[in-house]
Amino acid sequence: MKLNILASFLLFFNVVIFAQIPTGYYNNADGKSGYELKTALYNIIKGHTQQSYTSLWTHFKTTDKKSNGTVWDMYSDVPGGTPAYVYIFVEDQCGNYSGEGSCYNREHSWPKSWFDDGYPMYTDLFHLYPTDGYTNGKRGNYPFGEVDSPTWTSTNGSKLGNNSTDGYSSLVFEPIDEYKGDFARSYFYMATRYENVISSWVNNTGASQILDGSNEKVFKDWQLQLLFKWHNNDPVSDKEINRNNDVYGIQNNRNPFIDHPEYVALIWTTETSVKNNSLEDFNLYPNPSNGIITITGNFNDSENILSFYNNLGQLVYRINKPNFTQSQVNISHLSKGVYYLKIKAKNKQFTTKKVILH
Repeated sequence: MKLNILASFLLFFNVVIFAQIPTGYYNNADGKSGYELKTALYNIIKGHTQQSYTSLWTHFKTTDKKSNGTVWDMYSDVPGGTPAYVYIFVEDQCGNYSGEGSCYNREHSWPKSWFDDGYPMYTDLFHLYPTDGYTNGKRGNYPFGEVDSPTWTSTNGSKLGNNSTDGYSSLVFEPIDEYKGDFARSYFYMATRYENVISSWVNNTGASQILDGSNEKVFKDWQLQLLFKWHNNDPVSDKEINRNNDVYGIQNNRNPFIDHPEYVALIWTTETSVKNNSLEDFNLYPNPSNGIITITGNFNDSENILSFYNNLGQLVYRINKPNFTQSQVNISHLSKGVYYLKIKAKNKQFTTKKVILH
């Protein structure tokens, strides 16, 4: 199959660089997509400086401190409101707890049983957060999910109950909307940082609920769709950017999905579980006409889909063109900016390419 894509765009380039990303840190990921990009990121962020479990109490004072100096607990915080309780570093460490508000502990947002209590995962700050001990205990090693009929609800609205999204119906834990993207990007980090071993975790206690046993896609469809949704609906916040910089200062590695949210769309898709295949002759040419993409090629497949994602990985436009040999698509209604165009034919998944609209 061959495609030639002539895209009529005025070139515009606008690069947003978050503070404190080391110069050239992601150079080896440039121009890559699909699982090739994921492996490139693994090679960039692997080999971080392992911390001790005890040292996490001290590190949290840097990574998870609110502006008023209290503990930033995503299981009790009420953004824009007043939480039922707040914790003071050190003096409120668990200890025993009898209910919410007793003390805070060290939450493995990716449950430690899923990696069999192994290191360096056990102390990797990118998935460890200070949280209310009682709520952490309620969460246990249940997956993250969405709950319509909770059996228990925390003071800030986090919920425990049966999952309500397609593909899984057992018990899950749902954090509040304001922090769902934080946890999704923690999970994408784990899938990437531990690419070399994650396929072996599938038989660990509880892990088979979300893992598919591969080191590429990593997640079962229901969990991937959920994480993708949370990543899209709760974009990267200043809290995450600052925490990413702080953890980098401690561990000497970064969460790529905070620095570059678009990497999620470039690596994974919720449309299919088929591996990415490289596609020859997939080119984009600047052509200053009037917002028309001309697509030519021979297709014997019953379905061809063009998908445009924005730089947060959100699907913004999709075109279905069954059995076309030549087609013109008007995309002049899309606003200027950076997009990621993916062409999918039946039973195939082709490499995503960056396009720039002005």
